[in-house]
Amino acid sequence: MGPGTRLAALLAVLALGTGDPERAAARGDTFSALTSVARALTPERRLLGLLRRYLRGEEARLRDLTRFYDKVLSLHEDSTTPVANPLLAFTLIKRLQSDWRNVVHSLEASENIRALKDGYEKVEQDLPAFEDLEGAARALMRLQDVYMLNVKGLARGVFQRVTGSAITDLYSPKRLFSLTGDDCFQVGKAGNISCALSLSREFLLYSPDNKRMARNVLKYERLLAESPNQVVSEAVIQRPNTPHLQTRGTYEGLCQTLGSQPTLYQIPSLYCSYETNSNAYLLLQPIRKEVIHLEPYIALYHDFVSDSEAQKIRELAEPWLQRSVVASGEKQLQVEYRISKSAWLKDTVDPMLVTLNHRIAALTGLDVRPPYAEYLQVVNYGIGGHYEPHFDHATSPSSPLYRMKSGNRVATFMIYLSSVEAGGATAFIYANLSVPVVRNAALFWWNLHRSGEGDSDTLHAGCPVLVGDKWVANKWIHEYGQEFRRPCSSSPED
Repeated sequence: MGPGTRLAALLAVLALGTGDPERAAARGDTFSALTSVARALTPERRLLGLLRRYLRGEEARLRDLTRFYDKVLSLHEDSTTPVANPLLAFTLIKRLQSDWRNVVHSLEASENIRALKDGYEKVEQDLPAFEDLEGAARALMRLQDVYMLNVKGLARGVFQRVTGSAITDLYSPKRLFSLTGDDCFQVGKAGNISCALSLSREFLLYSPDNKRMARNVLKYERLLAESPNQVVSEAVIQRPNTPHLQTRGTYEGLCQTLGSQPTLYQIPSLYCSYETNSNAYLLLQPIRKEVIHLEPYIALYHDFVSDSEAQKIRELAEPWLQRSVVASGEKQLQVEYRISKSAWLKDTVDPMLVTLNHRIAALTGLDVRPPYAEYLQVVNYGIGGHYEPHFDHATSPSSPLYRMKSGNRVATFMIYLSSVEAGGATAFIYANLSVPVVRNAALFWWNLHRSGEGDSDTLHAGCPVLVGDKWVANKWIHEYGQEFRRPCSSSPED
């Protein structure tokens, strides 16, 4: 049983039984980008206003009920209350025939709850779908899986990795947000229900009078009966169908420790410099360049964009963000191993993007005009947002990349448009290297050898974002148009 399975099972076993939410008709994508999650605060503020008005109405109604209760109680406390008194007899009959009926079937209570329901229905279309709840729950399992988070600590709101007797604090929030029993149950439902059922039954063998566990057993049995395919489909985390699954341990290790990066500064062939690339455009404002790997060649350009440029790019992209997809043959699919939203920005959207392209071209020496390069892709990662090990270049002749008729992706220029508190590094699996999110910096690497063959050492991944709002912008540069800028070579070493 893997760590993610253990998390799902343990949280489900710890949880109290709750009702099942209705499945939304449309697939939800709120969880797949943090900017979408932030927008969900707006309808909740509206709901808070509705709830405040409801509570005030109910408080007034409860005050009336309290007065009614106190009055009737005072009559019953006097055991000598004479029903022979016609006034008392009348009020007794009135209470039993009318007043108590109004208490039980209060029109005021109905009006209060109706107003709350009407207000809720008006904002319901703006609320996350049930698929978002499932996606967010799987994201928590993913974070626990990749970063080996302590399960009990995570439920308390503490982000720690426990290895033997060693405890590593991965992130210390200013305010703790713990999970309730219901929260844990929702996470457990998104995981391995059959395993949770097995553990619950085993628990009852040792504590047969535990009513909470007995309720959980009944609930898990009902959930599996309603979804018989759940047993088959319960994977710890969905993985891409590639031959690189054996790199899983390396990938997770790079995400946890930033790989071998600290030792790179001891290698003489790696260096830092002010880069002009002999281009007049950069003479007055050279870029700080850090060569962090040679094979494959990877360079980090610090402060490539300013804070205002990064913010502008995010603002331009946000209205157009849609769930990120991956190429599967000739199709584009949404998959669990890539959780983010992305948007494509044409150069004509804003003059600042033209300036950005000039800067990329000057720094790389490559032609980044369409169709020799793709439009700028802006990506915002969601809860536990990630992209498991993959290549940027096409590995199949049927890839949609070739529809541009400009060859394969020869190079990647990726700009970090934000910082994060924890996680979210870019891991290069075979290079045993991961680069943390460096605000406003840009990563550059070659995807293809000079022969045109794909460089398998560029297998890389976006590690799950543990805490923070990660934005990146990708400029993918294609082969055609670069013939005299990066000459071909028949040597497989180039």
